[in-house]
Amino acid sequence: MKLTVCLLLITLGADPAEHKLVYREAGRLGGWPANHGIWSWGDEILVGFSAAWFKERPSDRHQQDSAKPEEPRLARTLDGGETWSIEAPRDLLPPAQGGREPVDLDEPMDFQRAGFAMTIRFLDSNTGPSLLWYTYDKGRSWKGPFHFPQFVAGVAARTDYLIDGKQEATVFLTAAKSNHREGRPFCARTTDGGLTWKFVSFIGEEPKGFAIMPSTVRLSSTRLLTMVRVKDGSANRIDAYTSGDNGATWLLQGPVADTGEFGGNPPMLFKVNDGRLCLTYGYRAAPYSIRARLSGDNGKTWGDIVTIRDGAATWEVGYTRSVQRPDGKIVTIYYFNDAPHNERFIAANIWVPGR
Repeated sequence: MKLTVCLLLITLGADPAEHKLVYREAGRLGGWPANHGIWSWGDEILVGFSAAWFKERPSDRHQQDSAKPEEPRLARTLDGGETWSIEAPRDLLPPAQGGREPVDLDEPMDFQRAGFAMTIRFLDSNTGPSLLWYTYDKGRSWKGPFHFPQFVAGVAARTDYLIDGKQEATVFLTAAKSNHREGRPFCARTTDGGLTWKFVSFIGEEPKGFAIMPSTVRLSSTRLLTMVRVKDGSANRIDAYTSGDNGATWLLQGPVADTGEFGGNPPMLFKVNDGRLCLTYGYRAAPYSIRARLSGDNGKTWGDIVTIRDGAATWEVGYTRSVQRPDGKIVTIYYFNDAPHNERFIAANIWVPGR
């Protein structure tokens, strides 16, 4: 099914200074923030990304030396995204890169403790396995890695979770399909601080292509809305699913965004302070860009497409993570490019969600 979007594209009239450079390093490919996570405490924002190694490749491939590891990095801002510092914590290194060997979690996490953040990350392939880390000091030090259940045919986790109590949280992840290929979304829940996790449900039917990388908001004590990255033949899009029973069952609400070509792009869904929902994503067809849509009715309908940033030279863009600052402005972090064959970089845009 090919999604046709017949909507006005609105380009933000932001000053170029609103495009902030987060990370660019010679010989490196900075990429894929959506594979890691984002957390915020007021104007302090922390986002993860990969520092891969640059290698010039054909234009339809990542400009990456796949023989070398993607090393985890964190970018931190204390002033709402105006300036950034880069951290390379050894605590987040996977075992294959010299990190600690995973163990079982033996004491419950306190999800409501100040400074808490959690990340669940897949290791070597898009079908898992995945490991869990957590922090109580806003990511300055991390505990882990800890084993995470692989459930059905394996779990390729990116960080998407909802905290519902001191020891209760629901995570939204991607499982391998029955043929052990990528992938289909599901949710799982813990009520004992992560000591045990219970599979709750698959989100939608098993796809012919893939449906991966959910991004989720809670609308009420029982209502959830999640967005999923979908590849369906030649179509690449973001689909919405709703649940009225806290994740036990899901209903396909329909496509929300076309994401271009090359497998498309994952969603970042979050709730704006005024109650609206905001979706950000990358668009991997000309004009290559970073985009957003807003909804004032809990995702039943969506406004015009907003172009947060355009001008990329090629399709390697997106994997957005977004948060809202206390002053109402949104900070969207993504990876981007300015030439077909060079180092990709991490950038941020600070923008105002118009009415």
